[in-house]
Amino acid sequence: MTYDRRRRALLKGLSLIPLVGCLPQEASPNPVPDSSPHPDLQLRRKIPSTGEPIPCLGLGTYRAFSRLDSEETTSALREVLTLFSKWGGRVIDTSPMYANAESVLGTLLPQAPSPESGWFLATKVWTNGQSAGESQMKSSSERIGASPLDLVQIHNLRDWKTHLPTLRRLKGEGKIRYIGLTTWGGHDHARMLEAMKSKDIDFIQVSYNIFNRKIEDQILPVAQELGLAVLANRPFEQGRLFSKVEGRDIPEWARSELKISSWAQFFLKFLLADERVTAVIPATSKPRHLVDNMRAGLGPLPDAELRTRMVSYLEQI
Repeated sequence: MTYDRRRRALLKGLSLIPLVGCLPQEASPNPVPDSSPHPDLQLRRKIPSTGEPIPCLGLGTYRAFSRLDSEETTSALREVLTLFSKWGGRVIDTSPMYANAESVLGTLLPQAPSPESGWFLATKVWTNGQSAGESQMKSSSERIGASPLDLVQIHNLRDWKTHLPTLRRLKGEGKIRYIGLTTWGGHDHARMLEAMKSKDIDFIQVSYNIFNRKIEDQILPVAQELGLAVLANRPFEQGRLFSKVEGRDIPEWARSELKISSWAQFFLKFLLADERVTAVIPATSKPRHLVDNMRAGLGPLPDAELRTRMVSYLEQI
């Protein structure tokens, strides 16, 4: 069963909070009622290097924004961006290696309502060599239609010692606002720790979810010590967490104490409760999943004791 089918099965039959309001003007074939709360309800944390606040629930584009191959796909992705903005979202993460995601964003962002504070657009450099890197970043800015780019990250630390001086120069010229580093799946943590200690790093992006907690040992403490913002990718382990809980109800204690109505909210609240995490960036192309994800920003977050209970519950399945 695919990730989307697993998640639809988990959402089906859940007692979601009643939705009221208007539909977006451009609705998908499976429209989502617009019940967005006031953006001020969106949980925010500050980027340590500047104090700028950003919403803690972002949007990833890996696979989800790969192409516009039909009006149905275009309409659904436009609705995802519209709902994301209305729910107070700003942070969108992409990469030149995510198929056509940068171009898809460049096409659709002008068609969606911009957040009050504007979009916070993050992409990556993923090539070898100074000249190739600078050319790729210029192309990314043109494809997305954003200048300056809010955040450029060295993707999977590829040729990071070459790209870092270029990023510093572009930041000084006002062409980018923040510099970051990424890795995924728990790989290259030793190199990441080395690179994190370089001068002028603002962000790191790492994989983090309730089953993959490797970054808790060293990466998160060092990021906190150095004053680095943290983006958490793969919060659902690319759908494998939904496979783990397929056919199971959310425990009543989680519903009552966290005010949640889905496993997605369970997984996301676990991450949001770690104050060292600046933003979580689940990817989706489904409007209903987007709304479900954004609801994780409402209501209480688990304390340390409850987070331990959440882990223990899943480990016993």
